[in-house]
Amino acid sequence: MATLLRRISKNLTVQVLLALLLGATLGVLWPAVGVSMQMLSDIFIKLIKMVIPPIAFLTIVIGVAEVRDLRRLGRVGGQALIYFEVVSTIALVVGMIVMNVLKPGAGFDRAAVGSQAVDISKYKAAPVGSYFFDFLSGTVPDNAVAAFAKGDLLQIVFFGVLFGCAAVLVGDRARPFVLLAQSANDILFKIVGMIMRLAPIGAFGAMAFTVGRYGLGSILVLGHMLVAVYATCIIFMFVVLGAVARLNGFSFVRFLRYMADEALIVLGTCSSESVLPRLMDKLSQLGCSRSSVGLVLPIGYSFNADGTAIYLSMAALFIAQAYGIEMTVLQQIGLLLLLLITSKGSGSVAGSGFVVLAATLSATHVLPVEGLALLIGIDRFMSEARSVTNIIGNGVATVVVSKMSAEFDPVQADSAYAQRFGAGVKFNLTPFVTSADQEVPPAGSMISPQPD
Repeated sequence: MATLLRRISKNLTVQVLLALLLGATLGVLWPAVGVSMQMLSDIFIKLIKMVIPPIAFLTIVIGVAEVRDLRRLGRVGGQALIYFEVVSTIALVVGMIVMNVLKPGAGFDRAAVGSQAVDISKYKAAPVGSYFFDFLSGTVPDNAVAAFAKGDLLQIVFFGVLFGCAAVLVGDRARPFVLLAQSANDILFKIVGMIMRLAPIGAFGAMAFTVGRYGLGSILVLGHMLVAVYATCIIFMFVVLGAVARLNGFSFVRFLRYMADEALIVLGTCSSESVLPRLMDKLSQLGCSRSSVGLVLPIGYSFNADGTAIYLSMAALFIAQAYGIEMTVLQQIGLLLLLLITSKGSGSVAGSGFVVLAATLSATHVLPVEGLALLIGIDRFMSEARSVTNIIGNGVATVVVSKMSAEFDPVQADSAYAQRFGAGVKFNLTPFVTSADQEVPPAGSMISPQPD
């Protein structure tokens, strides 16, 4: 027994799994107590959000300053945006195909969720054009300090890239600041390690609240839709992301095992942000350069939300099916084009799923915005699937873009896998990129805080 407890105390994955099971049990047996446990989840997420702005800023500044070639930086950013657009489009299409095949909303009894109907006016958004241009304008901060205070990740990325580029132009005079930034970043990652010890408590509180607040009744009423969303996310990850990984020479299954802790934490907290600092650390340890991690990952949180894209396309078609609205192929193509616009920046908007969905529904002039009320009861449960898919998708994106941009160190990747899985486990399935045919960043350019 003592040996078992000692092993559990050293394995974060097992701790989070046990916490999720205990939280779900508490929510079922004592719902009121489960709802009160939300405080534990809120505290954990606040602790993580506390360090996200400085870590994101410093990582970007250090990465850009060490690249020294701004054209190389532009190449990484350009490849990332192309990748995001292609994969996000595939995610939307996959969601639509599944909905057209399974039709979980066909013949749905809207009266069955009448008790869950709520005021949806707070989710109604501005017209799509206004929404999109406001988003673009919002990426530029009018006050850098305010961007940090609000935790606006895109604005912090913009300021960080600008600051890093200026540091490159200043030259050696900026070196003392870069060294100071490296030391500060190491300290911040050590703080992240301390906070992550509380992850099981945060996951327990979030799961207890979710089950206690929404209960199992909402799952039973909308079970077909819930199963369809989870199945689609799993299919997307293993088929689409699996194919992307194999084409780029690495195993998706091994990568998923490497990301297991982060996936479980997100599954419990329903918050992608809860693992952003840890994700940046692990991808850097995996061999992605600091500049690619600092640029690709934060931007990906807004532009590459694959799970959210799947959810949006499926939710829109579910509402159409539930209301008996037959959408033609041309109408569905129009919906796809709308979602390509409205889904951008969804990760940085409070209540993003419903706000973006409301903007899309109203812009179609075919689908009723009131249909949002049908999904409120299971939105929290669907959020778990889309959040996990988001972080796995962004992890794969960072590795792929790093490889394409010759910003990846395969030797360091093998070392990270050996430390995680044991000696002999290699990262690359094929010699897609090797240290002989790429510019391997110097060891000092990687984020490599010691594991806790």
